[in-house]
Amino acid sequence: MAELQSVKYAISPGAGMLRPATQCPSPNQDERPPGVLPELIVLHGISLPPGEFGGPHVRNLFTNSLDPTEHPYFREIEGICVSSHLFIDRQGDVVQFVPFGRRAWHAGVSRFRGRNACNDFSIGIELEGSDEAEYTSPQYAELIAIVSALMGTYWHITPRHIAAHSDVAPGRKTDPGPAFDWMRLYDGLRRLPEESGTT
Repeated sequence: MAELQSVKYAISPGAGMLRPATQCPSPNQDERPPGVLPELIVLHGISLPPGEFGGPHVRNLFTNSLDPTEHPYFREIEGICVSSHLFIDRQGDVVQFVPFGRRAWHAGVSRFRGRNACNDFSIGIELEGSDEAEYTSPQYAELIAIVSALMGTYWHITPRHIAAHSDVAPGRKTDPGPAFDWMRLYDGLRRLPEESGTT
């Protein structure tokens, strides 16, 4: 199957790899249930330590190499095994940890429109940020281009199939929080075909 293009990104549906993106494989992944394709995008916010940006800590967390002696908070999360498919930092740099065809461990106990275990059928995208800090323009630009590429590759995914972590795990999670501008995402997706000269 030919690769499908967005304005900036290409996705190989078979391999589930995003190009261009830095590849950093996480051990925290496994097979999706047989016959299950991505049908949902779950947006997260993450900062390590909480409220601090920059540094290698998120990458280290997703690759099981976070040093628990570097910060008191790291002791609290020592030994957890988590991952997401993608991470977008404050500068808009994108790292892929898990191919889209495989299951990343990002949503935990979760439910979307009556369907449990969102990891089975979702793609997790982590944005470096917090509930209170505004996300950056480079992050929105990359997120919009990536979501457009995902919608062009996995036909089950539409703007109605994008959820917050707090939506699928209410009461347990709050991210990406009130700082995330949903209308900026939706408006960007709507404008993307116009800006690329397509109809």
